[in-house]
Amino acid sequence: MGLLVRQTDNPDFVSSEDYLRLEREAEFRHEYIEGKIIDMAGAGYWHNLICMNLGGEMRSQLRGKSCSVVGSDQRLQIMSGSAFVYPDLTVVCGPPEFNEEKKPDTLLNPTLLVEVLSPTTSQYDRSDKFMLYRQVPSLRQYLTLDSHSIHAELHTLTKPGCWVLTETRDSNTVLDLSSIGCQVPLAEVYAGVAFT
Repeated sequence: MGLLVRQTDNPDFVSSEDYLRLEREAEFRHEYIEGKIIDMAGAGYWHNLICMNLGGEMRSQLRGKSCSVVGSDQRLQIMSGSAFVYPDLTVVCGPPEFNEEKKPDTLLNPTLLVEVLSPTTSQYDRSDKFMLYRQVPSLRQYLTLDSHSIHAELHTLTKPGCWVLTETRDSNTVLDLSSIGCQVPLAEVYAGVAFT
């Protein structure tokens, strides 16, 4: 299937409208950053186990509350419309908002986003992707978890424009996911993970 290209100074530019149309028909997921479509690599076993461990912990603590956790197939639109990405885990508190009412597949209002880092995505997830995420008005916390060692970095918005980093490599730490009212033991997040 060919990509539709908008006539601009950049012949490789793809509009966000064309991206969404193509992505909804695609067999595999792609992210979209400022006119470029980016293939997404599949995740490994340990990466997926970390996601499920954390998702399960959050889900059990969120039961009966107004927050919901969803997995890596949930597309997120950055408010500027310049990017569409797939976080590893997304938590929404309150009613979810979507970019189109008739197609509730592209979320606008996450409260907490989680990325599990791999050697190939670590730098991007910590820098450029976090810069994109900070454009989302509803976002209150951003958590990254290393998939090759016990290492968590939790960014918390304390006031407009002020993100505070809490970092740990201690498996006895309890992650304070205050934005969603959860306290998650890091040992549970990494339970069963065999580091190589």
